[in-house]
Amino acid sequence: MMLPRLHALGDAALLCELPAPATLAQQQQIWALAIEALQWRGVHEVLPGMNNLSLLFDPEQIDAAELEMQVLSAWPQLAATSIQGREIEIPVAYGGEAGPDLADVAAHTGLTPAEVVRRHSAGEYVVYLLGFLPGFAFLGGLAPELATPRRAEPRVAVPARSVGIGGEQTGIYPLVSPGGWQLIGRTSLELFDPRADEPTLLRPGDRVRFFVESVEV
Repeated sequence: MMLPRLHALGDAALLCELPAPATLAQQQQIWALAIEALQWRGVHEVLPGMNNLSLLFDPEQIDAAELEMQVLSAWPQLAATSIQGREIEIPVAYGGEAGPDLADVAAHTGLTPAEVVRRHSAGEYVVYLLGFLPGFAFLGGLAPELATPRRAEPRVAVPARSVGIGGEQTGIYPLVSPGGWQLIGRTSLELFDPRADEPTLLRPGDRVRFFVESVEV
């Protein structure tokens, strides 16, 4: 088992990082370490990322060297934690104004736009983490043949609820935001509502399926 690389982030945070590529198995190991570390003296917050985990600690209770030893000692003993996520279905209007980059993704992949839609909506995705924007879920599970580089020139304002592909991942913009992902569709579901008891629609470990609401190619 490969041990994580450890880096200090100032004097009160430790970054535990795994090598690329990000996989569900590695992400589950990250989740397991997060759960374990919250029980350690001095650790007051854990921040899971893509293939990494930041541990925020109180230097007056534990020093960085001791925390590093705890991480390296615990890592081989951790059983990958499979979070019992929910199954979420997300309707998508593909192509047209809702998905202006669908044709570009098709051209890059050598598939027809209709085939890009079919394969994207046939995927089974897992929420690896939330980040970048409130409620923005990074989803693992994109079919390798759909991987498409980000746009050379990012958009100043991506419409809220846009579904995009960025490299080997797919995701949904919850809010209007600058962004460089290839936009292939849009959902009618709200991803982030700060007034709700649970502001984000998706949580780490949730399983996501997209279904086709409409297609315009």
